[in-house]
Amino acid sequence: MITAFAVIFSVAILAFIVGLLLRRQLREKYAVLWLVIGFAILVLSIWPALLGHLAELAGVQVPSNLLFTLALALLLGVGLHLSWELSRAEEEIRRVAEEVAINRAELERLAAEVERQRKPSSET
Repeated sequence: MITAFAVIFSVAILAFIVGLLLRRQLREKYAVLWLVIGFAILVLSIWPALLGHLAELAGVQVPSNLLFTLALALLLGVGLHLSWELSRAEEEIRRVAEEVAINRAELERLAAEVERQRKPSSET
């Protein structure tokens, strides 16, 4: 019973990821990671004994400890990657804001110059 629920849950996760991809709400570079995770969950839900064999190979006594360790490493990696992406985006936003400010100042300077050139001609 629990295996059937796990398989259904895994397929639902994969369908959700594919749906996000098709609606362009998830970028491809992130989707690859989540699809790999979804397929890993599906494989482990179809063959639950596989986790025990992997734990044995890794020298871990309790298979759930291996799962939690892998999940923690994954979350740390995703968090670090997202922080890196956020830092890059903030830098790009700052650069674009500076360019807009420079362009606005230049536009205002040119508008003032055009206004100055119009005034003498309209007075005569």
